[in-house]
Amino acid sequence: MELVEESPYRFRIDRHDPMRVQGVVFASRSLLPDAGADKSLDQVANVATLPGIVDASYAMPDIHWGYGFPIGGVAATDVERGGVVSPGGVGFDISCGVRLLTADLSRDELRSRLDALMDGLGESTPRGMGKGAVWHLTDRTELDGVLRGGSRYAVERGFGVERDLERCEDYGAVGDANPAQVSERAVERGARQVGSLGSGNHFLEVQAVEEVYDEAVASAFGLRKGQICVMIHCGSRGLGHQIATDYIHEMEKVMRGYGIQVPDRQLACAPVSSHEGRAYLGAMAAAANYARANRQLLAHAAREVFRRVAGAKLDLVYDISHNLAKIETHDVDGASRRLCVHRKGATRALPPGHGDLPDDLRDVGQPVLIPGSMGTGSYVLTGVPGAPAFASTCHGAGRVQSRKQATKAVAGHDPRRELEAQDIAVRGASRRGLAEEMPTAYKDISAVVEAAEGAGLCRKVARLVPVGVVKG
Repeated sequence: MELVEESPYRFRIDRHDPMRVQGVVFASRSLLPDAGADKSLDQVANVATLPGIVDASYAMPDIHWGYGFPIGGVAATDVERGGVVSPGGVGFDISCGVRLLTADLSRDELRSRLDALMDGLGESTPRGMGKGAVWHLTDRTELDGVLRGGSRYAVERGFGVERDLERCEDYGAVGDANPAQVSERAVERGARQVGSLGSGNHFLEVQAVEEVYDEAVASAFGLRKGQICVMIHCGSRGLGHQIATDYIHEMEKVMRGYGIQVPDRQLACAPVSSHEGRAYLGAMAAAANYARANRQLLAHAAREVFRRVAGAKLDLVYDISHNLAKIETHDVDGASRRLCVHRKGATRALPPGHGDLPDDLRDVGQPVLIPGSMGTGSYVLTGVPGAPAFASTCHGAGRVQSRKQATKAVAGHDPRRELEAQDIAVRGASRRGLAEEMPTAYKDISAVVEAAEGAGLCRKVARLVPVGVVKG
């Protein structure tokens, strides 16, 4: 794979058959994937073959190998010109994302109550592979309410406040969700998991604001130095995974009938306007709403613990997904076009003045939430005017080791003790779960954010450091 360096943070893969557009990788040289061990650059070129793709097949600084699309991949297809939607461009954990809340509490004020707080969060946060959840739905009607209404439905049922919806992507729910397109198997998998963290790289983390880069924007977001925050990273659990599985198989069967050929079967797709395309987008939106409700419920449980243990309240900064396909309008070649924008391991980053932002954020841009690997810092960014890649940026540090490699690399170490030596309280995680997510398994989050900012994708607002973590 030949890369042409256009600038210190932008590399180009020239178009060649069967690519329809070029590939563009936003990264520094040190962040580029190892071509011998990671074929994600080949995936960037493969994505460029999708029918209807416009502008370029993009990759963020945290790029690594994924299913079909690379993780950190962004691609937009023209809905009116045969553009396709590909479940591989969203991923199995549909609408996996991040929610950040601020506490009216400083790190110093929390210090004497940290252990009690972490014990409470550990007890109130269902996690792992089991079926525990904050909300035990009584029937299919309630689940349909979640699939159609997302965070809005959760707030209506008493799990949160109206302001939460103003600080949530799509104001808490995707409007075109269609639960009728969700299989019974997906429903069965999701029915008892609403309000649960899951496992893998998902977490609930208590953090402190370590550094503020832009005081005015941080203030608009509700952030100040030394403040305690809570970051929640999770998605649509088994329901989203099953929807992805169902529609990948369905699109594999129908592609040939639409005259579509792709270089990798994992890029299975169908025209956005087709029956299969519309059905997938309806089911995907339902899973997105499930994920929003999931984070809303976990936030509600965390609020109760903060109130009880620390006498503190939590306010939502923002909730944003990083695994989604959205129908958006963007300028392409001087014309406004309706596009299906796939963001897989990539975060929407709306600039100041964008009409989809709530009034109190319109002057400063969208909060962009970038979690680091466990034990390192996380970042809050904001969107910037004129950004490339359809107002998208990175979503995290990006893995450089598989979970198996990561576990092997820390053999003989005690991950819990190492984290606690850094004054990071740990609750509920197995040794293997911790080993899989240690910082050595990931790229340097500060280098990733530097590359994203250097490429003109976003701008730094604040850096947060972990104080305590709850994991499956």
